[in-house]
Amino acid sequence: MNRSSVCWRSVGRGLALLTLVGGGLVAHAGPQTAADCRAAEPVPWQAVAPGVWVWLPPGAGDVSPANAGHVVPTSVVIGGREAMVIDPGPSHRHGQRLRQSIECRFKASVRWIVNTHAHSENVLANSAFADLAANGRVDILATAATREGMAQRCPDCLASLTQRVGEAAMAGTRIVLPNRTLAEGDQLRVGALRLRVMRVEQGHTEGDLVLWNPRHRLLWAGGLVYQGRVPELAQGRVDHWLAALARLEALKPRQVLSTVWSKGSQGVPPPAVAATRDYLQSLRERTLQAMDEGAQPQEIDRVNLSAFQHWEGYAARHGFNVQRAWRELESVWMDRATPTK
Repeated sequence: MNRSSVCWRSVGRGLALLTLVGGGLVAHAGPQTAADCRAAEPVPWQAVAPGVWVWLPPGAGDVSPANAGHVVPTSVVIGGREAMVIDPGPSHRHGQRLRQSIECRFKASVRWIVNTHAHSENVLANSAFADLAANGRVDILATAATREGMAQRCPDCLASLTQRVGEAAMAGTRIVLPNRTLAEGDQLRVGALRLRVMRVEQGHTEGDLVLWNPRHRLLWAGGLVYQGRVPELAQGRVDHWLAALARLEALKPRQVLSTVWSKGSQGVPPPAVAATRDYLQSLRERTLQAMDEGAQPQEIDRVNLSAFQHWEGYAARHGFNVQRAWRELESVWMDRATPTK
């Protein structure tokens, strides 16, 4: 997708016409097959802002058979009888439940799905909308970097997630890649709600998509914001991530939807942004300190962050984060250590 006017058309039953005019995305589409609402499993939606709802994970833990991979929020924006889903979730089954709930609870049809970044727990539920995407009734939107990351890693991610949660939980799940590309500055419109697209590269992943609604000061931050769980630095970079958080904080959001739903109050910003920054800044500072002390990259215990040991995933991810940070920051340390003439 670019910033010029463009039309996407698909011909067949339920003609869909999506138009980007001056950076704004709108849609008109015919009806689709109704869900069997008597058999639909309800979703515990919580209201975030007018027209915006979130489905939170059942707990704060990492991926397990108990949560079937549902460890990050799924959100939906409703505009009349049309809906945009942001990060649909980890599996075909999760996506089917989501799709049925939107049709039954909100009397709306999903027209857009946004994949904020290429992690399995966020994107594999695209599978439940494959039929709609194939006939042009749904567009799956992401940055070019996210689409490329999904194409490269999702086969392994699907296999890994299936091993962790069980084949039954992942039954029917297949990889469905985004079919439309979003770029910095694009504007998405769902009903009266407008969302501005921001792009962050090499922060949490190779390309995190951020959506910003200034009216409600509501921010979708992809995988950039954590709280109570150790961030995952597998495809990202510490300094890029910290720069991205500074950019997000400058927006002064009241609510952030990311790996958590974080709400500010009485002028206090959402605490999860600062919590993520504190971990990454501590990781950066302690890694450089370990280099000053002559430690070797494999000595991950030299970068112990006791203030975050109670966070979920510390034992599983912190050591890996240290190794990633070490590789990134070694050149920074060497430049800092080089004497000036």
